[in-house]
Amino acid sequence: MSKVVLITGASSGMGKLTAEFLVNNGYIVYAGTRDVSSQLNEGNLKRVYIDVTKTDSIKNAVESIIKNEGKIDVLVNNAGYGLLATVEDGTDEEMFNQFNVNVFGLLKVTREVLPYMREAKSGVIINISSFLGKMGLPLLTHYNASKYAVEGIVDSLRFETLPYNVRVHSIQSGLFGTNFVKKGLVSNSQTTNEESPYKELVSHFVPIVAKAINEGPNPQPIADAVKEIIENEDADIFVPVGAEAETFVPLRKELNDKEFEQKVKETFAI
Repeated sequence: MSKVVLITGASSGMGKLTAEFLVNNGYIVYAGTRDVSSQLNEGNLKRVYIDVTKTDSIKNAVESIIKNEGKIDVLVNNAGYGLLATVEDGTDEEMFNQFNVNVFGLLKVTREVLPYMREAKSGVIINISSFLGKMGLPLLTHYNASKYAVEGIVDSLRFETLPYNVRVHSIQSGLFGTNFVKKGLVSNSQTTNEESPYKELVSHFVPIVAKAINEGPNPQPIADAVKEIIENEDADIFVPVGAEAETFVPLRKELNDKEFEQKVKETFAI
């Protein structure tokens, strides 16, 4: 019997690719999307409306899947975006929205799915995190903090779900060639203003990140990692994927704090 997978944020980028890849490998995939006009199903690829900031939409989506399939075997928490802003400039609304999607939304979807996994005594939860959940970079403090929170959720949730045979994992993604800059990055107008006291930092750092994403590799390794975690009960808890993740995550463990910070400064010419 095919496993049933729910993926949030699956209308484009890593989420869309992963959904299609899993369907091609025999899974039934419900691709969560906020686009209510794009709900057509294609065989085992089924689209479902989910806005992770709207609790009712989460409840309705999960209830619909359970009604149709009787189970949810795998949850991939992929929905997320990045706020580009200094701490000095970030507004209350921007701060809340960053955590509302990347952290609170993830928790709400997980909360809704867990009772069914617990009753089945089986399940896999995979959170698409970032190498920036293990290190900081300028202008991305709010995003960094949200991903640090995701890593902490994985650390703790694993103990809660252990008696029920529900595995919880994190994929610490590097920078891949997706539409993240166009669709997944929100900029604070004060930070990017020509009069900003952070103008030099912005003009130096933003092109580095934009280039790495726009010209980055295909995100297929993320989809591969999701499949590997689902199918390998001994999969690592935290799985770094991509050049930046595979470089900096191990370094974070090997170097002391000051040495690691110096390495980041040198790498990004900060």
